[in-house]
Amino acid sequence: MTVLCQSHCECWESVQWLHLRLIDTQSTFFSSVHCLLGSQEAVTALQISSVNDVKIYNLSHGKSLPEWLSDRKKRQLQKKDVDIQRRIELIQDFEMPTVCTSIKVSRDGQFILATGTYKPRIRCYDTYQLSLKFERCLDSEVVAFDVLSDDYSKLVFLHCDRYVEFHSQHGHYYKTRIPKFGRDFSYHYPSCDLYFVGTSSEVFRLNLEQGRFLNSLQTDAVENNVCDINPVHHLFATGTSEGRVECWDPRVRNRVGMLDCALSSLTEGTEVQGLPSISSLKFNGSLTMAVGTSTGQVLLYDLRSSQPLLVKDHFYNLPIKSLHFHDPLDLVVSADSKIIKIWNKDNGKVFSSIQPQTNINDVCIYPKSGMLFTANEDPKMNTFYIPALGPAPRWCSFLDNLTEELEESPESTVYDDYKFVTRKDLENLGLSHLVGSSLLRAYMHGFFMDIRLYHKVKSMANPFAYEEYRKDKIRQKIEESRTQRVQVKKLPKVNKELALKLMEEGDDEAELASRKKKGKALPSILGDDRFKVMFENPDYQVDEQSEEFRLLNPIVSKVGQKRKKKLRLLAQQAAASQQAGEGEEEPEGRASSEEESSDDDKSWVEEVREQRRLLRQEDRDRRRQERKEADRNTVLLKREQNGGEKTSDMAESKKTSQPQFYQIKAGEEFRSFNDMARKQKLQKASLEDRLKLEEHSGTSNVSDTAVGSKQLTFTLKK
Repeated sequence: MTVLCQSHCECWESVQWLHLRLIDTQSTFFSSVHCLLGSQEAVTALQISSVNDVKIYNLSHGKSLPEWLSDRKKRQLQKKDVDIQRRIELIQDFEMPTVCTSIKVSRDGQFILATGTYKPRIRCYDTYQLSLKFERCLDSEVVAFDVLSDDYSKLVFLHCDRYVEFHSQHGHYYKTRIPKFGRDFSYHYPSCDLYFVGTSSEVFRLNLEQGRFLNSLQTDAVENNVCDINPVHHLFATGTSEGRVECWDPRVRNRVGMLDCALSSLTEGTEVQGLPSISSLKFNGSLTMAVGTSTGQVLLYDLRSSQPLLVKDHFYNLPIKSLHFHDPLDLVVSADSKIIKIWNKDNGKVFSSIQPQTNINDVCIYPKSGMLFTANEDPKMNTFYIPALGPAPRWCSFLDNLTEELEESPESTVYDDYKFVTRKDLENLGLSHLVGSSLLRAYMHGFFMDIRLYHKVKSMANPFAYEEYRKDKIRQKIEESRTQRVQVKKLPKVNKELALKLMEEGDDEAELASRKKKGKALPSILGDDRFKVMFENPDYQVDEQSEEFRLLNPIVSKVGQKRKKKLRLLAQQAAASQQAGEGEEEPEGRASSEEESSDDDKSWVEEVREQRRLLRQEDRDRRRQERKEADRNTVLLKREQNGGEKTSDMAESKKTSQPQFYQIKAGEEFRSFNDMARKQKLQKASLEDRLKLEEHSGTSNVSDTAVGSKQLTFTLKK
């Protein structure tokens, strides 16, 4: 009797605790909903983004409380912290300790099941109670799982250590092992068979009615990554690591078709880094199938054709992890680890996209609604609500009223009431002593302060701000009135000639564009801020006496002249076409553009030769001057070594009149005074004769190009 009373008391305490827990959960939720519906703080509680004019509400935005905090501490934080008060917690404790790997919704829509780590576990959430229903820890990490019943009473888990675990309503039911490591599985409802694919060419079949393995399906692949079964005619398809999709008929256990998706996924502009393998697979209806590759492409197939109807590229070069169809709007929801893209399955046009802050592991769409859940590389599982996709689920129908009120009210962000200032701004305002106080909130490289405080301090620090503002306005009015007068072009201090040249070319282009019907003049370099340093900094001054400039200047000038001629020719053609119409022949006696261009080429080649000749002459003069300076320095040095004795003018003249002797080194050729005459004869000779003579004599040949580089060829004697 005592034992019964004790057990009865414990049962009554547990029931009472559950009742209080339920009341606490409901009161917390409805208080948060009331806070959102009754104030303008809903914008800060919901993160709203608009992509392609489609509103996306992130219902998981906000701070998350640590799991190790007690309930009393959590309630205290909810009373004190404003950010925690403003957040909306749609489902209580909707998170994992470390990472969530996969997430699914039961067929009746009442339960949301998610697996994660660490420790490996599964959590089941009841949408009718908006809270956690149960949590079960597992022996190893879950690779894939599926819900076989309408609710949570029949679950199958594929573990990373080859084990297959079955759970019933009360918990663990049975555990078996498959021969190879598995990657995915599908359930065939008519025959109660589980099809397992993994690191093997075989597809293992486990019959749940008989409780034994059946004969495997032998594929041509080395490994199989994913599989799926068509919900209409139950065709089984598996995606291989070689980029193929094999389709099997479960009734006769024969392969009925094969698709080579690797070649079809290569579109124009895609960079091939490896053989694309199949990373995801999904059927829609009886004829449509979506295939995701490891290189970020999604292919839509009609089962009656071997060519894809559409190829959609994510442009992230990441494996496609999840594929879903949204039938009411004919949309496809594809996701890789970076982004979720929603696009039309007929033309591939993007409907919207979602890019969470953390990497995505799995995506689940709640049936017949605009809500979707994501499993991320983060403890918190994200919940997104897109009203354009559909209404809110029945268990959170208040979201429709909430989003309607948010769309009617103007969006105000928290930054409207604050002013961002840097440390330099604080020093100018004399508020450096407020660093570390509650009046300043540190953010990135500065602080946020109340806008009212900023305006008050600004008016005190600079009482003449209104006068400065008034003077600026008057100056702007005067400049606007001056624009009606004749404008005098002012040249910059640096590169004046280049600026003048650009101005003239800009005027010619503007005049030509004005004559055209829909012509627009291109922006000038002078008006571009990217090149303003070239006309302000003296380091960018063009040195017109340099060798490179002198060799390039004839080419540049001729190109400019050609450009001006072309502009004038186009202007004349435009005027002639307006007067006489199109198709008019070229008048006689006028040189064609090709002849003019050939004459221009000859003229600038002559100018380049002349510049090269002048440069060689200046080089010889410079060397001669250097030799004279060196001789003068040696004479002065000898005088200093002799003790600086004074000599008479006659002795100096004798010394200078004495002949100078030079030593001829071995291998050098003595050149007479007739060398200049020989050079003149060589210049009149042909190029072939000159090359033969230089080859026989073994002299070096120095040639200059038009861009300033040099080339030296020589032959060695024995």
